[in-house]
Amino acid sequence: MMGLEGIWLDLARALSLMLVFEGMAPFLAPARWRQMMARMSSFDDRVLRAIGLLSMISGLVFLQML
Repeated sequence: MMGLEGIWLDLARALSLMLVFEGMAPFLAPARWRQMMARMSSFDDRVLRAIGLLSMISGLVFLQML
């Protein structure tokens, strides 16, 4: 059984890894990333929520597979 400290450590590691992945696109292709963000800013809120929901579900499915 994992202690509370282990859970917080795993959460910190997961958040750190998320920041690494989130930072890759603007670092590797800043112009394309800027264009994508500009396009996404014009999306309707429902579309952005759907994208967020699909992202969360995909993450949960992938996590469950691990």
